[in-house]
Amino acid sequence: MSEALMDHATRTIAVGSKSFAAAARLFDPPTRRSVLMLYAWCRHCDDVVDGQELGFNVEAAPAHDAGAALAQLQDQTRRAYAGEKMDDPAFAAFQEVALGHRIDPRFAFDHLAGFAMDVEGARYESIEDTLRYCYHVAGVVGLMMASIMGAHDPRVLDRACDLGIAFQLTNIARDIVEDAGVGRCYLPAQWLREAGIPQQELADPRHRARLAQLAARLVDYAEPYYDSARAGIAALPLRSAWAIASARNVYRQIGIQVKRRGEHAWDQRCGTSKAMKLWLLARGAGSALSSRLASPPMRPATLWQRPGGAASVPHAAHAAAV
Repeated sequence: MSEALMDHATRTIAVGSKSFAAAARLFDPPTRRSVLMLYAWCRHCDDVVDGQELGFNVEAAPAHDAGAALAQLQDQTRRAYAGEKMDDPAFAAFQEVALGHRIDPRFAFDHLAGFAMDVEGARYESIEDTLRYCYHVAGVVGLMMASIMGAHDPRVLDRACDLGIAFQLTNIARDIVEDAGVGRCYLPAQWLREAGIPQQELADPRHRARLAQLAARLVDYAEPYYDSARAGIAALPLRSAWAIASARNVYRQIGIQVKRRGEHAWDQRCGTSKAMKLWLLARGAGSALSSRLASPPMRPATLWQRPGGAASVPHAAHAAAV
């Protein structure tokens, strides 16, 4: 059963996220196993809610009740934390990781709450609304990943959450047109009004030049979150720091590509070549090593603060913050 879970998780990430799969190879074997199995659960939950397999639509699929699917995931998650036997490979993997690494149940249920936002058709009026969505679907994944790496200090977790938020802002910029094709929009409605783009016309090629400006704005908005995350890698074991620094570099490069391509950003999916990934992984090694040599700066107070974060920690306690 143990090897079957690992095989399932490895196949899942190979298909679902080539960008993160490259960085995940850098973890030490036990950490890599747990990271991959957590990823498999996240991917599974996303697919169950959307009625897909590994992010792709299923041909001849029966009518899908997203609300019922989400309720089932919530129930399975509760039973996993209660220690019940899990027959589903994704939940068996999640149970091993969640209980073995003391992942706060709130993080898992906050993640499922992000899928609920899609099911309920949440609107994103302001950038703060978009950031809240980013927290649920990606920031909490950073929190769970950090827990696997032994980080439970709220100040360290804040940095991990920032990285997840940065990843998701990049994903939103890259996937604007694709998301619009399935009736979803995560750009702030305020930004769309300012740009004169009706939400129902988001995928219309006539708006590509102005849409590119909004994508660039979103990529720029992610930068301080990427910076905050870089300051947090010193708190991780060295190989984990290398993997996370590399993942940061790879995702950030996708945002750079989106911005560089301008109105042609959606002609084909933005990504990084194998050669570029190798270069970014090498740079990640340098970042992991150099992080040990300097004291990290304070986390900027202007960044969006996750629920239950370290904002209430007394100022003196922040002297060693990461």
